[in-house]
Amino acid sequence: MKRHEINKKRKDPITGRTFYSTILYPKIERRSSDLYVESRAGDRLDLLASEFYKDVTLWWIIAQANDLGHGTMAVKGGIQLRIPMETSEILRTFNEGLRKRKI
Repeated sequence: MKRHEINKKRKDPITGRTFYSTILYPKIERRSSDLYVESRAGDRLDLLASEFYKDVTLWWIIAQANDLGHGTMAVKGGIQLRIPMETSEILRTFNEGLRKRKI
């Protein structure tokens, strides 16, 4: 799932301009199953998601858990990253939020 596929497309009634609504990601609590890794030069959120989850679209879980990804997929080298490993609960909470917003 790509980001633009889950953002609801809206049209401003005054200007007529089209825009996408903001996605609200769930808070990700710390768990004893979380992994901690040190980032390397050239790391990206999507590549980390592919490495740990086998799914590049789950980049936002790593971003949310580490307060990253504000406008970039790049991750600075040499920082400790928390990689949540119990993703099923995170995805359930996220999908419930989407259903409530009727996206």
